[in-house]
Amino acid sequence: MNMIQERLNALRKQMSRCHVDAWLIPSADYHGSEYAGEHFKIRAFMSGFTGSAGTLLVTDSWAGLWTDGRYFIQAARQLEGSGIELMPMGEPGVPTVEEYLAQNMEDSGCLGFDGRVVSVMEVRALEAALQEKQIRFKADEDLAGPLWTERPPMPKNPAFLLGETYSGMSAKDKLAQLRQDMKARGAQWHVMTALDEIGWLFNMRGNDIACTPVVLAYAVIGMEQARLYIHQEVLDDGLREQFRQLNVELCSYDDILDGVKELKGKGKVLIDPYRTNYGIYQRIDAGQIVEGDNPCMLRKAVKNPTEMENERKAHLKDGAAMVKFLWWVKTNVGKIPMTELTATAYVDQCREEQEHFIDNSFSTIVAYGEHAAMCHYSATEETSCPIEPRGLLLIDSGGHYLEGTTDITRTIALGPVTDEEKLHYTLVLKGMIALARARFLYGARGINLDYLARQPLWERGLDFLHGTGHGVGYLLGVHESPNNFRWKMQPGYGSAVLEEGMLTSDEPGYYEENSHGIRTENLLLCRKDIKTQYGQFMSFETVTMAPIDLEPVDFSLMTAEEINWLNAYHQEVYEKISPLVEPEAAAWLKEVTRPVAL
Repeated sequence: MNMIQERLNALRKQMSRCHVDAWLIPSADYHGSEYAGEHFKIRAFMSGFTGSAGTLLVTDSWAGLWTDGRYFIQAARQLEGSGIELMPMGEPGVPTVEEYLAQNMEDSGCLGFDGRVVSVMEVRALEAALQEKQIRFKADEDLAGPLWTERPPMPKNPAFLLGETYSGMSAKDKLAQLRQDMKARGAQWHVMTALDEIGWLFNMRGNDIACTPVVLAYAVIGMEQARLYIHQEVLDDGLREQFRQLNVELCSYDDILDGVKELKGKGKVLIDPYRTNYGIYQRIDAGQIVEGDNPCMLRKAVKNPTEMENERKAHLKDGAAMVKFLWWVKTNVGKIPMTELTATAYVDQCREEQEHFIDNSFSTIVAYGEHAAMCHYSATEETSCPIEPRGLLLIDSGGHYLEGTTDITRTIALGPVTDEEKLHYTLVLKGMIALARARFLYGARGINLDYLARQPLWERGLDFLHGTGHGVGYLLGVHESPNNFRWKMQPGYGSAVLEEGMLTSDEPGYYEENSHGIRTENLLLCRKDIKTQYGQFMSFETVTMAPIDLEPVDFSLMTAEEINWLNAYHQEVYEKISPLVEPEAAAWLKEVTRPVAL
């Protein structure tokens, strides 16, 4: 019997003790973070599968792991001999977790999970799927965690106060806004669990989550006082003094469940069911709960003037880093040994050299040739391949600076490309430009504009299977709600009215399996445009400053308006970035941003 089988059997003994028929282990922390830290990787410990996304289900006689197409090959290899069946999500005949449970659980059975790592809305989806079978839930205990005797400790990295030079607004004023929002919703209390929203509210940043400069914490906000549940040893003197002035009581991070129980009988409590874990929800009286989006979610998405100006500065630094990298690749491919991993290391190094750089905003993607057809491919020692002077290379990367957060994708030609690659590259570019050039009446949402980016592909019966754009936080999460560009609604992904100050990615793509992948991405800052008798019009300012490769473009497919936009953009890139890079790179930049004749 191997180690994974021993762990599963130990879990089954705990399940039997508690009369649990099935135990669910998602890939999540207690805050619904995009990236889970090492302490929270119980699913990986119990299954042996180390990918970032997946759900493990264990019964008394069976275990299965659901994951998406990024990880089918890796999961199959890592699950071999474990007794865990791979459930490849989206493949024909493969049920969802909810469908599998509905098909296989006995009536009146018990489904268990750690309520701290499952959101309220996820539990409601399970309830809906299992309602007819009258399944009961056990969510008040973690049966798997105690089996991990060498579990990494909870992260407790130093936190720091982000000054108003960068944040543009004091925590005092943000708290006052939040309390006004709570009052408007009839709530006397607001329980906050999303780390980016807590970080934004208190101008607090840290390093507890990979690629996301946040601090593990919960907040309970009242109309006169507030409590912050946090590992207090991470706080510096500046943060402690701020919390003293704000009448914020500092409590132990582990006391949050008892803390929310103390709200009983003290008025209405606002929670966001998409972002609040079930463990907290269970401890609040149902009659007290007011449900809705966290007010801070929209507030932080609308960057203030200081944040907007800082983001422009961040993108100049990022543009300099990207120009250095692109120049290095273009001039050295075929001349020096180059792989996906060495290119990844170099683009990361170019960012690290920039002043006020803090961290990557996500794990860098460098994908060559057919690897780029997997839109979230990540090179490993086993998969990294040589980069050769032919075909297309996709680079998707970004950084966190004190001045803000960046996210940019470029696809570049390394030598000869096929006519099909040129066609697809040009269609993607046309879509990216169309969205960047949009002018629209205030009140429009991303769902109203998404078609602009897809039209060139849709006209030829082509598409890409991801959103066109996501919101970007200010030195917070690189993927931020509620603004986005999507062509259809999905649960948990609203489509907010586009407000001045929202920063959203513009990243159409195209992926040809076993051949090539293309994505071109800039970040767009929403701004007020002209105002007429029809109302306030809005438009976008492109803040990303890096060249778009002209070599794979089929200009016969481009309109005069598109070429004029591209020429104006490249002129701005050259003027702003050339003084920031070495002379050789500046000379190369001048050539690659040359005007294209109409």
